[in-house]
Amino acid sequence: MSHDIALIIALALPILIFLLLRVNAALVFLSVCLGAVLVDHVASDANMIVGSFSPTTNSLSQTTIELCLLLVPAVITTIIMSFSVHGRLKVVLNFFPAVASSMLLVLLAIPMLPHGIAFAFMIQPSWRMLSNAEAMVISLGALVSLFFLWTQRRNFRGHNKKKH
Repeated sequence: MSHDIALIIALALPILIFLLLRVNAALVFLSVCLGAVLVDHVASDANMIVGSFSPTTNSLSQTTIELCLLLVPAVITTIIMSFSVHGRLKVVLNFFPAVASSMLLVLLAIPMLPHGIAFAFMIQPSWRMLSNAEAMVISLGALVSLFFLWTQRRNFRGHNKKKH
């Protein structure tokens, strides 16, 4: 299978999962952002802790730790937020944060893979297009996710009146 096709599948699969399970993809986008912060600020300490237990750690274990720190918040959010989007319009609008979440996840995960695998993906034309759009993916994804979250807030005006 071509790495270009694998990249397209890696982009499409999360989108399908988010839409079929009606997951609030805006929260998944924010969870991916949290995972990126964890990788930046916690991965080296976590690798050092793992290294204190096992002196034969290698770059594969560091890669595994980084990928887990990136993916675990998004996976847990996906599980917890399953079937949380209600209404046809919201399900349709959820497509946009789902695309942003998927693209950000791929943009952050591919460089963390072992060098040979990452290089095989990074020489593909689809990867170059995606990586050139990284700033746009992050900024539009953040705006779309915030907009989606803002539209989810409850209307409290009618809850003050009690019916007898």
